[in-house]
Amino acid sequence: MTTLSGKRVLIVEDEALIAMLAEDFLIELGATVIGPATSINDAIALISTQEIDAAVLDLNIRGERSDRVADALRLRGIPIVCATGYGQGAADFARGSTIIAKPYSKEKLDDSLRLALSDVPSGIQPVGRVN
Repeated sequence: MTTLSGKRVLIVEDEALIAMLAEDFLIELGATVIGPATSINDAIALISTQEIDAAVLDLNIRGERSDRVADALRLRGIPIVCATGYGQGAADFARGSTIIAKPYSKEKLDDSLRLALSDVPSGIQPVGRVN
């Protein structure tokens, strides 16, 4: 059993190869994959209808910064791992969330998600579904 067993992780990524790789990694790590969402609107829809424990969020989706997605996740208390090719240049977007550089390894994804999930304040449960 891994730390991610039973965790529901949203992937928001518009590059098909990276999305498939992330999905494979997460399945190997025992997580349930939500998505992948390949557009901002798809991501917002999944956030509002699915139970989500954490998210792997690309900074740029189809040429648009994914700020709306990050805001929706933060509003629901869902921890974010920012996956980007911009490196630490994404710090203003991440606002304290873990940043991982693309392409990333399974181990880096695992470490980053475990860190993000451990940062959730005690007693606060991430909420993925809005009624």
